[in-house]
Amino acid sequence: MSARVLLHVGTPKTGTSHLQDVLFRNRDRLHQHGLLYPADRFDAHFLAALDLMALPWGGLQAEAIGRWDALAEQVRRHDGTAIISHEILATASRSQVGRAMQSLAPDDGTEVHLVLSVRDLVRQIPAEWQENVKHRSTITYEEFLAQLRDPERKGRIATWFWGVQEIPDILDRWGHELPPENIHLVTVPPPGGAPDLLWKRFSSVFGLDGLDLDLEAERANPSLGVPETALVRRINKAVNPVLDPPDYRPLVRELLAHQTLSRRTRTPRLALPPDLHEWARDLGQRWNDEVRRRGYDVVGDLADLEPGPPPEHWADPDSPRESQVSGAAVEAIRALLVENARMRAEEERLRHELHEARVALDRSFLRPSYRVREKVLRGVRRTAVGRGLHRVYRLARGRSSRSA
Repeated sequence: MSARVLLHVGTPKTGTSHLQDVLFRNRDRLHQHGLLYPADRFDAHFLAALDLMALPWGGLQAEAIGRWDALAEQVRRHDGTAIISHEILATASRSQVGRAMQSLAPDDGTEVHLVLSVRDLVRQIPAEWQENVKHRSTITYEEFLAQLRDPERKGRIATWFWGVQEIPDILDRWGHELPPENIHLVTVPPPGGAPDLLWKRFSSVFGLDGLDLDLEAERANPSLGVPETALVRRINKAVNPVLDPPDYRPLVRELLAHQTLSRRTRTPRLALPPDLHEWARDLGQRWNDEVRRRGYDVVGDLADLEPGPPPEHWADPDSPRESQVSGAAVEAIRALLVENARMRAEEERLRHELHEARVALDRSFLRPSYRVREKVLRGVRRTAVGRGLHRVYRLARGRSSRSA
């Protein structure tokens, strides 16, 4: 039974990809220090979260079946500290939270700590729209914002956004049975802060200070600019009817968005429209006041959640500069052509290897020794005694092969 479970449940776009990458790549080293990060693959906790919440997600539902129970079993078998981390857990219902807590800590002997990383709404709102676009959405920014501001929050977009972003509500669902000192809010520093400050805060709350860890990121979830996001949304409208989810992720999300378009850093950045800043600031302030009242442990500063001023020049992603979109499109085409050439070369290499293997196999059949063995074997099989001896030979050879 784990003595301590650190359960990190979000929120999205708060450095979670980098954190999970570091934990996964250093899991053996962490284990040497009594820290368990139970994962046989990078997305193990993502699949476990899908299983816990029975979420449909691009055809991964079948692959996720049983993943949460398997993860929880590993946690229960560990006698030190276990870490679980994925941001989509933020949207779990109270019943799903209850199942999670019962499976991770079925008795009072396990100390559970909840970790929630948070960022100001002014940055989170455009980031969430972009994430929707990078997951095949074709919704405009204007419609996305309208759905978020709908007081009834009825649509899929609003339900998901507030489920993973409304800080007091997330803490109500996940932390209602935990003492305030076991609930830790990690605030994302404002723009312009030290680049390693967020990691230092994560390191502190997860007990990683002093450990020699490899912090180089192999996986990331980089942001796109205004014309790049507009381009991906247009691509979605064109390819969604013809490109299945297993193909979309490596080609559009990874190759085009993350590996190619994210490198265009001189184009206008996504931002909240200036006329919505006051609304977002007021809502965030009410959340901050509630967090202070409840007395949670804040790792960082709640002042980090107070947004900066609106941008002087706001670029509307629904009406981007077409010259900038064209430039992004050319780079996207170039990336696809280079990838296609690489795949053609790989296909040719595999075709050559297959041809060589067939030639070698044909040659082995033409050897005199092979023809003699076949002739003798046919003769042996003509008699009952011969067939029995052949069976004994095959059994003996099978045992010899297995022992070898």
